[in-house]
Amino acid sequence: MNGRQYLKNQLPVLLVNLLGIITLSLFLLACGNSIQSILFLSCVWGAVVLLYLTVLYRRRKKYLENMLSMAEQLEERYIIPEVIKIPERADDQVFYQLLKMAEKSMLEKIGSVQRERSEYKEYIEQWIHEVKTPITALKLLCENNRSPFTREMLAELENINRFTEQALYYARSEHPEKDYCVREINLNDVVHSAIADSKYLLRQNHVTVTVDKMENRVYTDEKWVRFILNQLISNAVKYRTNQPVLHFYSTRKENHVLLSVADNGIGIAQSDISLIFEKGFTGQNGRTVPNATGIGLYLCKRLCDKLGIGLTAHSEGSGTRMVLSFQINHFVSDFLVE
Repeated sequence: MNGRQYLKNQLPVLLVNLLGIITLSLFLLACGNSIQSILFLSCVWGAVVLLYLTVLYRRRKKYLENMLSMAEQLEERYIIPEVIKIPERADDQVFYQLLKMAEKSMLEKIGSVQRERSEYKEYIEQWIHEVKTPITALKLLCENNRSPFTREMLAELENINRFTEQALYYARSEHPEKDYCVREINLNDVVHSAIADSKYLLRQNHVTVTVDKMENRVYTDEKWVRFILNQLISNAVKYRTNQPVLHFYSTRKENHVLLSVADNGIGIAQSDISLIFEKGFTGQNGRTVPNATGIGLYLCKRLCDKLGIGLTAHSEGSGTRMVLSFQINHFVSDFLVE
């Protein structure tokens, strides 16, 4: 609160009191009072007015600073009327009521937007499930009638299925906790399941896959991790070389289990490493690959953050290594063992 602005706002009060002092002084002078007594009374009046304005200024300044401090600590600042005291001054109460009205309007708008988003999400999920049914039927039909044509058809159906899965998980990524099923899983089993999901893609692009024996067990949601691995596999295939190789292995580092997905692809430019998890970012490599969307890695990072899994990318020249970091919870482990 600016002191100069405050004095400017109080100018009418100062002028009224100045007029009162002049009027009183003239009246006392007309009644025969001495100039000394008139000056004394005028000084006392002025001092009382200045003291009152100073005290009022400090109280107002403290009140406004507290309100601003509370507002800065709130994530949803439109609910500030719920955390501040009802002001005593009549003019402040008017602004308080305006804040309450704004809060009510904002809450109604947020509720409306949330309902619309929920309905849209439900529509997307229903639509994806409807689309997946004929895809599954076509895949079964192609698998029962093997030929060069059906093998190509299976690869394309897998691509379509991957895109629909991506859309489904993207719709669910805002609130994945509603679909959580956290339990102890074996990383070796999850990796092999993800490879099996992408078998047609890997086979069509002649990708050599190697998996080191992994004995590590972690606590997480198997379905979501499997989807993340499928996205990383798809990304590795998309930016492959002429003789693509994909290598899965795990290591233990302090209180974390690190699952690495390494490829010998074209790599990622150092200038792009810090940006690859941003939505829609395709970087230098995206200009050479027709199907780059910038959604896959963004979605992986978003889901990993929700699951409490670290996700980092490493690339030096050629080849890329994506690392999933699972935290080991000793308390949970000891509790389950007991």
